[in-house]
Amino acid sequence: MNIKTFLCSLFLGLLLTCKPVIAADTFVSTNEQGFLWIQPDKAYPILTDKNEYKGVLRAINNLQTDAQKVTGVRPEIKYACEGLTKCIIIGSIEENAWIKELISQGAIDANALKGKREKYIIQTVKSPFKDSSIEEAVVIAGSDKRGAIYGIYELSSQMGVSPWYYWADVPVAKHKSISILPGVYTDGEPAVELRGIFLNDEWPSLGNWAQETFGGFNSRFYETVFELVLRLKGNFMWPAMWNSAFYDDDAQNGILADEMGIVMGTSHHEPMGLAQQDWKRRGTGAWDYTKNGAVLRDFWTKGMERCKDWEKIITVGMRGDGDEPMSENANISLLQNIVKDQRKIITKVTGKKASETPQVWALYKEVQDYYDKGMRVPDDVTLLLCDDNWGNVRKLPSLSAKPRKGGYGMYYHFDYVGGPRNSKWVNISQVQRVWEQMNLTYEYGVKKLWIVNVGDLKPMEYPITFFLDMAWNPKRFNENNLLQHTIDFCKQQFGPEYAQEAARLINTYTKYNRRVTPETLDENTYSLENYNEWQRVKDDYVALSLDALKLYYLMPEACRDAYDQLVLFPIQACANLYEMYYAVAKNHQLAAQGNPEANEWAQKVKECYERDSILTYQYHHVMSSGKWNHIMDQTHIGYKIWQQPEHQVMPAVKEVAVPAKKPAVFTEKDGAISIEAEHYARRSEGEKARWIVIPDMGHTLSAITTMPCTEQPDENLYVEYDVDVATVGEAKVIIRLSPTLNFNDKGLRYAISIDGEDEKVINFNGHYNGELGLWQKDHMINSSTTCNFKQAGRHKLRFRPLDPGIVLQKIMIDFGGLKPSYLGAPESK
Repeated sequence: MNIKTFLCSLFLGLLLTCKPVIAADTFVSTNEQGFLWIQPDKAYPILTDKNEYKGVLRAINNLQTDAQKVTGVRPEIKYACEGLTKCIIIGSIEENAWIKELISQGAIDANALKGKREKYIIQTVKSPFKDSSIEEAVVIAGSDKRGAIYGIYELSSQMGVSPWYYWADVPVAKHKSISILPGVYTDGEPAVELRGIFLNDEWPSLGNWAQETFGGFNSRFYETVFELVLRLKGNFMWPAMWNSAFYDDDAQNGILADEMGIVMGTSHHEPMGLAQQDWKRRGTGAWDYTKNGAVLRDFWTKGMERCKDWEKIITVGMRGDGDEPMSENANISLLQNIVKDQRKIITKVTGKKASETPQVWALYKEVQDYYDKGMRVPDDVTLLLCDDNWGNVRKLPSLSAKPRKGGYGMYYHFDYVGGPRNSKWVNISQVQRVWEQMNLTYEYGVKKLWIVNVGDLKPMEYPITFFLDMAWNPKRFNENNLLQHTIDFCKQQFGPEYAQEAARLINTYTKYNRRVTPETLDENTYSLENYNEWQRVKDDYVALSLDALKLYYLMPEACRDAYDQLVLFPIQACANLYEMYYAVAKNHQLAAQGNPEANEWAQKVKECYERDSILTYQYHHVMSSGKWNHIMDQTHIGYKIWQQPEHQVMPAVKEVAVPAKKPAVFTEKDGAISIEAEHYARRSEGEKARWIVIPDMGHTLSAITTMPCTEQPDENLYVEYDVDVATVGEAKVIIRLSPTLNFNDKGLRYAISIDGEDEKVINFNGHYNGELGLWQKDHMINSSTTCNFKQAGRHKLRFRPLDPGIVLQKIMIDFGGLKPSYLGAPESK
C-alpha cells in the first residue's frame, strides 16, 4: 500500500467513525466551498437506480426541479456511471444498487443505516467506486424509502426551497452556485414513529377550494399535501372525511399515498380503512352491530381488501354513526367482540396474523370511559390517547405501566367542531402550550403515533411545522428556545432580515388568540369598567396590526403574499374583530345611558363588520392572484350556540334618538373667545350663492366659503355666531382666512358687525403686490378689526362676504386675554 492510498484509507476511516453533525448544521454553501454541485450553466448529474422506490424517484425529480428554481440550471438524472467524473448519488439501501455497492466497498458506513428507521446520511466520498471514472460524489443514502426522501428534501430546504413553497407561496431563494460541505450529516431517526396531520372540518373552506382548484379531494390535490408532509418530515395522514371517502373518491389516492411514502389511516371513528362516507354511499341498514353485524362485517371486509397491499394503520373499534357516541346499550363486552371480529377479518384478508398489520384504537371522548372501566384490546394495538379537543391532554400512560407492543399515540387538535364553540377560522395555537403538552405526552411514553387535527390545513402552517418538527425530535426543544424555532421558521419563509420581527408578530398574535378564540370573543369577554381591560386588549391588537402592516411594506414584493398568509391576514382580521366587539360593548354601554355617542360606536361596528368581508375578499381574490379563493369561507361572526352560523351576522347595536341640536353659544373665558368657522348658529343663503363647508381644510377643523365661486354675494349671504361676553367695550376681532390672494386685482372684502350695528368693511388683501412672506410661510391670513360690545351677555357676531373666493377658517375675539399661538386658541365652550 503506497502512502497516498494509506492516507486516503485513514481519512475515510476517521470520517466514518466521527460523530455526525445534525442536519440543522448547514451543509449547503453558496460560496463554492466543498463539492461544487451547480455553478452557472453547469451542474453535475444525479446518479440513481431505475429500480429504486417510485417515491424516491419522484423526490429526485422534485430535487431536479428545485435545483432549477434556485439556480436556473437543471441537473440531469443518470442511471449509469459511465463518463461521470462527479455526481450526487441518491437512493435507499433497500432498492438502490449504487448505494448497495457503496456499502459493499466500505465507502459509506453500513451500520449507520442498516436496521434504522427513516434515517439518511449525506456525505462526500472520494473515488466512490472501484474501476470507475467518478472522482468524487456526494451521497444521499436512506435506511429505507422515507429515509432517502427526507435526505433529498433536506438538501432542497437548505438550498432555499421552503416546504411551504406551494401551500404558502414562499418564494424560492436564488443562487448562482450550490456546494455541499465535506462531512457526514444526518438527522438521525425520528423519536415518534408515525407523525401526521388530519384534514378535518374541511367544509366550506378547504372543500370549496379543492373543488375549484383540483375538482375535489382527488389524487391531484393529495399529491401536493403528501409532498408537503414529506418535506416537513411527516409520514402519516388521516384524509379529509366530512363529505369524502379517500379510497373511493379517486382510485389513485391510495396508490399515490403508498408510492410517495405516506402511511394512511382513517379517523378515530372510521374503522377498517373505510370512511364514514363509504357507509353512507354503500351501507345498508343501521350502523348497529347488535342488529346489523353481518352487513357490517361484510362492509369491513371490503374495506380491508381495498387497502391490504398499501402501507397503512387500521382503526379498530366502533363509535356511533357520524362521530357520535354508541347507543346507551353499548357495553364493554360488545365493543371487545367488535374488535375481535375486526381482527379476524384482518387475518382473513391479509393472510397474516392480525398482529402483523398495524392497528390503532382511539380513546376518544366516551371511548376513554370504556377503557377506564376495564375495556382492553390486544397488546399489539396502538392505544391512541386524545386531548380534550382544545389542546389539553386528557390521559397518559402511568410511568410504571408495562410497555405495550403497539405503544401509545396522541390525537391532538389545532381545529375543532364542538362545544363550547367551534374553532375553525384562524390559528389559535401557541407553540408554548403545544410544546408543554406534547413534551408531557412524550415523557410519559407516547412515542408510536402523533397526529394533529389541522382543519383546512391553512392557516395552520406554522403550528403544523412546529408539531412535526417536535415529533421528529422532542428533546430538541425546551422552554428557552421555542421563540428561536419561530424565528428560524420566519427566516426560511421571509429571509433573515425580517425573521425576528415576523416571529414576534406570530408569537404575540397566537398568545392573544389563545386567551379567547375569535369565535368565542364577543362584547362581553373583557371588562369595560375594570382595569381599562377592554380598551387595553383592543389597543394591543390594533398596535400589533399596525406593526404587521409596516413589516409588509418593508418586505420584498416577492415575499408579501407568503407574509400575508402566514402573518398579516390573521393579525389584521383578528384586530378588526377586537375593534368591532369593543365598539359593540361601547355602543351597548352608552345606549343604556341614553348617550347619543352610542350611535357613533354603532357606526364603528358596521365599518368593522364590512372590513371583515373586505379582508376576506383580499385574501381570496387579490393575494397570490386569487389562488386561495374560498380558504377563508369559514363563518366566524354571529355565533349564538356552539355551532357556526350558516351566514355571518353583524352583532346587534342600539341607536339612541338625538335631540335637536341647539345653536352653540361661545362663552368668554380668560378674556378670549375662539370659534371654528363651521360652528355658526345661523346661516343665510344668497339669491345665487350659498355656503359650503370644506372638511379638514386649513389649520384646525375645516373651512367655509361660498359657491359658485363666480357669483357675487348679495346682502342676504352671511353667517352668525352667538357669543356670551363678560367684558364690556372694545375688543379685537381676528378673522383667520386661507391665504387667497387678490386675484381680482382690487382685493377681497368682508363685513363684520355685532348685533347688526356698526358694520365694518375690511379689504384684507387689496394691498398685496406679489411679495413672499408670512402668508406663504404660515399658510394663513390673520385679518383683524375692533368691535364694540356695549354690555355683558349674549351677542350676535355676523360675518358677511362681499366678494367670492373668501375662505374662513376661524374667528377669535380678544378681550385682552388671548395668548400667542400658531394655530390660534382652541375652540371655546
